[in-house]
Amino acid sequence: MLFWVKEEMAPQELTRRLATVITHIDEIMQQEIRPLLAVDIIEQLHRQFAILSGGRGKDNAPIITFPEFVGLKHIPDEDFLNVMTYLTSVPSVEAASIGFIIVIDRRRDKWSSIKASLTRIAVAFPGNLQLIFILRPSRFIQRTITDIGIKYYRDEFKKKVPIIMLNSISELHGYIDKSQLTEDLGGTLEYRHSQWINHRTAIENFALTLKTTAQMLQMFGACLATTELPRGVPSTEDLLMSHTGQWDKLQDEVKLLGKQGATLLSCFQEPAIKNHTSKLNHNELENVATMERLLDQLDEMEKAFSQFWSKHHLKLNQCLQLQHFEHSFCEVKLVLDNLLAEQAEFTDIGDSVMYVEQLLREHKKLEGKGQEPLEKAQLLAITGDQLIQSQHYAADSIRPRCAELRHLCDDFTNENKKKYDILVKSLELHRQLDKVSQWCEAGIYLLASQAVDKCQSREGVDMALNEIERFLDTANKYPLPSPKEFYNQFEFMLTLEVKAKAQKVLQKLGDVQEIFHKRQTSLMKLAARQTRPVQPVAPHPESSPKWVSPKTSQPSALGPLQKTSEEPYVETDVNPLEKEDDKSKFEGKNEEILESSHDGENPELELPGSPGTLSPIRRIIHDLLETEEIYIKEIKSIIDGYITPMDFIWLKHLIPDILQNNKDFLFGNIRELYEFHNRTFLKELEKCTENPELLARCFLKRKEDLQIYFKYHKNLPRAMAIWQECQDCAYFGVCQRQLDHNLPLFKYLQGPSQRLLKYQMVLEGLLDCESPEDLKIDPADLQGGSDKNGTKQTEASAFLAELHQALAVVEGLIQSCELAVDLAAVTGCPDDIGKLGKLLMHGSFNVWTVHKDRSKMKDFIRFKPSQRQIYLFERGIVFCKIRMEPSDQGLSPHYSFKKSMKLMTLSIHQLERGGNRKFEIANRNGLEKYILQAASKEMRDGWFSEISKLLMEQRNSIKDIYEDEDNGQQIFPKCCSSRESTSMETFDSCEGAEDLDESSAVTLSGLFQLDHSYETRPSDLDTGESVPGGKEGGDEKDT
Repeated sequence: MLFWVKEEMAPQELTRRLATVITHIDEIMQQEIRPLLAVDIIEQLHRQFAILSGGRGKDNAPIITFPEFVGLKHIPDEDFLNVMTYLTSVPSVEAASIGFIIVIDRRRDKWSSIKASLTRIAVAFPGNLQLIFILRPSRFIQRTITDIGIKYYRDEFKKKVPIIMLNSISELHGYIDKSQLTEDLGGTLEYRHSQWINHRTAIENFALTLKTTAQMLQMFGACLATTELPRGVPSTEDLLMSHTGQWDKLQDEVKLLGKQGATLLSCFQEPAIKNHTSKLNHNELENVATMERLLDQLDEMEKAFSQFWSKHHLKLNQCLQLQHFEHSFCEVKLVLDNLLAEQAEFTDIGDSVMYVEQLLREHKKLEGKGQEPLEKAQLLAITGDQLIQSQHYAADSIRPRCAELRHLCDDFTNENKKKYDILVKSLELHRQLDKVSQWCEAGIYLLASQAVDKCQSREGVDMALNEIERFLDTANKYPLPSPKEFYNQFEFMLTLEVKAKAQKVLQKLGDVQEIFHKRQTSLMKLAARQTRPVQPVAPHPESSPKWVSPKTSQPSALGPLQKTSEEPYVETDVNPLEKEDDKSKFEGKNEEILESSHDGENPELELPGSPGTLSPIRRIIHDLLETEEIYIKEIKSIIDGYITPMDFIWLKHLIPDILQNNKDFLFGNIRELYEFHNRTFLKELEKCTENPELLARCFLKRKEDLQIYFKYHKNLPRAMAIWQECQDCAYFGVCQRQLDHNLPLFKYLQGPSQRLLKYQMVLEGLLDCESPEDLKIDPADLQGGSDKNGTKQTEASAFLAELHQALAVVEGLIQSCELAVDLAAVTGCPDDIGKLGKLLMHGSFNVWTVHKDRSKMKDFIRFKPSQRQIYLFERGIVFCKIRMEPSDQGLSPHYSFKKSMKLMTLSIHQLERGGNRKFEIANRNGLEKYILQAASKEMRDGWFSEISKLLMEQRNSIKDIYEDEDNGQQIFPKCCSSRESTSMETFDSCEGAEDLDESSAVTLSGLFQLDHSYETRPSDLDTGESVPGGKEGGDEKDT
């Protein structure tokens, strides 16, 4: 938007007023009549052949005196004319209109000189002549000649003015008062010609400067009036600064000019000020009057331009304010539009309590995110109102902007409140559904916990019936609405998913209530049957009620209830809807496959899940998706089968206090893992079935989110300690039977570790192929597959580069998780150990501590070394003491933190004497050095090489990338690279080394090894096919 400065006739008014000032200056200095300045004829004035002494005649006529001057006839006519013209223009117009009196002093001269003077005056005098006085020559002959000559010359004199010949000064005093005559004419008038010239020069210079300044202001005003403002705020600020700088400079000149004028005026008035009795002569009075008039014009000029500048400056400021307002408006509107767009995408109302709570947190985060933009928008609207109230010239443009800002704020606030109300209602809905579901689960566990053998007596039956009655009475504590009431209350927000969930829960509620009714009926029949007298008979051993082994029979969801001759069979399938849904989904999928292959010759080859029809890369992704779904289901089973039942009051007696108090540590952040994989990661992996090149990007994009695995593994050692303490409690047995799990709980808690290894194996399998062509990637698998060969190769290279980066991310995550588990066994470890970077190597060493002033090697050998577990990080090294303590598996190592040192403070040396397994580490800032003995020479060389590389890198300030010295390949320290692999292989090669114990550093040392008993392999691998990059048998890569 471009703005023109409209000054509302201010430029024309300024031009008119300044032109008037210039005209008045010319009038004051009579430049229109005499365009001469004293400085132009300064030499002629200094000859002093004619002076304007300031004397006046009786009628106030100015007196011009021609003093005795021998060389008057030699003065050029032009110089004489200029002097006369200048002298006649000095008096005011009023005084000059009276006429001038000329006094010619020729007392020592001749008639010829008098005649020449009169002739020149008659020809060149520009003003009005009133009277001419001539002091005739004092010598007799010249006086006689003058008397005779004047009689004849009067008729020839062109100026028809009286010429009075005077014989002496006394006669002159009869015509002109002595006070108006200079001392050489016998008067008392003080006159200094040089002073008069200086005063006239100063006045004229001041007038000229004043006129020039007025012209400059006139030009500056015209320039400002036609200024076009730029589009941007910075340019406008620069323009305002430039105009203000020019104005300040002109203002300084005007103020300086005013000070000069005031100084001149005080200088002219000084004689009268110093001596109150003395009066200024007419020349001095004329000078004072001229200066006062010029200063009046200066004030008028300054006032005119100040008024113009105030208007112009106001316009510039208003333009700048408008541009600031427009710029801020665009910024705030963009932010509000983005917030509204983000708010519009926030349509999900959740399908579980946890998800709705997460949505509420996201909603609160969005509301907090919008708080600052809303405040800015409201403040900007207030600023716009203030601009309108200050009579801004663009008020019509500002007013709709303010209205739009308020409208956007209201829209965001109202929509936020609406969405919050919906989410709160959704949370209430899901909490009710969860309460109903929990009530049903508690009922199921209650029925499962009622042993059949206890119901063989009347007391057992009564006890079971009382338990059921008490449990049914608890239904009053839960808001269990009828289906009609439920739909009436939540009808406006029921989506298809929520409606299906609600139907499932309500159906489940009806099923559980029906099961309780059947159980009550059965127990009542059994009680009625036991009221009859029955002869006691010892039961057969095979009829004794026992728990059914999970390996031989799969119990129903209600528990291990058995059908006996004394008790009728009771249907115990708690959740038939889920099984029916799963069955219907499976059948529907099969029907779709059969329909899609109906017209084919070999339908089996066209099945989308058939490994034979898939390329190697798609087969790997297919395998990854299958195992991802299994992984998510197993985590969900842990949450639903182990964590949720802990809150059921009917199972409290099965849970020991130590488990109840530490349940959060036992399971860690497994809920967070489930939410991430179920809601985010699985959906992104599913997109890779059609676009395999997106697989690596999934890991790169979710690099930060995958750090929840580090949090999980950091807690895992503590979880194992709790499990070892409580693994034999009855609660875990009940839960394992209900879930039909063949493995104990902790085996499933190690599932996240196995999952990371699975990701590593998949990415390595893809990278084992040399190129995308080896993987048999379809043209559609890589974007731009239809382009030229060069484009394909470029995109294939990018695909492989992303795979390398993704593998580095996963390997780095595995390493950090190993570090978390490993350091969990170290007691006294400082909190800031993470500042040392990633763990690169660890191993057991014999360590001698030596003071630096000890120089003889033989003194060291006599001392027994200390056994230390040493951890090498990217930026430091940590020493830990090893203690062997008894445990269930025998003696196991435990570590305690001793010290840590930064690599930048260390130096390292090899020791060939005394063995080939030793090297020395010295602290440059300390008094101690350490001799480390490895288990083997290979281990020593690996550690020495690694530490040397790190020292070289850090000393050269290369923190991110270093080059391998052997093959020049770039390696990224942040990733799990060949450095770590070498260190692990070196550590493994130390088995059986003398002087060192062979034991694992952590009780979870086998955590990151592929466990086939945990993970269910896909069907395509059961046929004998292997994943590309995998190893046969048990030779999988051990991380």
